[in-house]
Amino acid sequence: MRYITVLSIAGSDCSGGAGIQADIKTISALGCYAASVITAVTVQNTCGVRNVYPLPAESVQEQMEAVAEDLQIDAVKIGMVTDRNIITAIADFLSTRHLTTVFDPVLVSSNGHPLVHPEALEVLRKRLLPQCSLITPNLPEAQILSGIPIHDTNDMERAARRILAEGCRAVLVKGGHLQGNNMTDILLTGFETSDIYRYNSSKIHTHNTHGTGCTLSSAITSFIARGSSLPEAVKLGKNFLTEALVAGQGITTGKGHGPLNHFFRPEKTMVK
Repeated sequence: MRYITVLSIAGSDCSGGAGIQADIKTISALGCYAASVITAVTVQNTCGVRNVYPLPAESVQEQMEAVAEDLQIDAVKIGMVTDRNIITAIADFLSTRHLTTVFDPVLVSSNGHPLVHPEALEVLRKRLLPQCSLITPNLPEAQILSGIPIHDTNDMERAARRILAEGCRAVLVKGGHLQGNNMTDILLTGFETSDIYRYNSSKIHTHNTHGTGCTLSSAITSFIARGSSLPEAVKLGKNFLTEALVAGQGITTGKGHGPLNHFFRPEKTMVK
């Protein structure tokens, strides 16, 4: 027997609410074993990102190889990747292994701080996206990746099709930035009408939203590792995120946008 293992490749958030810290909390709360590879050290808190210090690509490569040589990985989640050498190292690592990979393309912080060097975007498109089972951009990230301005769900679907054409196997465009109290996320797994899944939910009014994208992508990855199909994993991941947001309402952690409550109902570590 062994633990169901999810590898997170992401940046560190010293305030603990996002990045690899949020990934580890989510993966653990959902009963999986969390392994981690650090891509960057960020200087941030609940008020915003102040600076990003990428690790050397060789360090990222060595971390990935060390984990893969020793642990059996059931799924991979990728978060913030900041420069072309790190992106290339991750793409090379994935190209030699058949691993289900969920990529949350953290391109800008919530306060508008750019997190990916412009020259790295082309490498990301050509090398990393084709290695991914699922991409989970929010609206600003989907606009950057697709080049399509997004104002409604029709634009979201058009953007998802453009991103899917880059070579990834599925795209989840998150609609949280749209106006109104009703939110729609769109999952596209192919170019047929039957390949479109829509997830509707009511917007949760809370100040504590730090790390929502990291949490959702890690939850989806964990449910995939546990055996769920992709559409079901997205549904379950969104339910987990909703409950974590609700459980964290009214709690003050820091002076800005506080974290979620990941451990509202933790599960025992699962074996297979």
